[in-house]
Amino acid sequence: MKERFDSGITKKYSPRFGKKAVDLGFITTEQLKAALAAQVDDEMSGSPHRVIGSIFFEKGWMTYQEIEVVLKELFKELNTK
Repeated sequence: MKERFDSGITKKYSPRFGKKAVDLGFITTEQLKAALAAQVDDEMSGSPHRVIGSIFFEKGWMTYQEIEVVLKELFKELNTK
């Protein structure tokens, strides 16, 4: 199921994904900071980029269902603007 995180929609909404996940109570601010640091570490070591939702899932901080809720909320916000 990893390919679900690599879809265009996930990459498009990545900048706001972490904030929305915190706002919805799925993760803490500290977890968001740790995931962002993991992205930087990946970049610095030449590892492939991982979207933030994938990191949350890999660490066991969010479920697929929670990730879908965040994406739906972001999509809803985009369509109401």
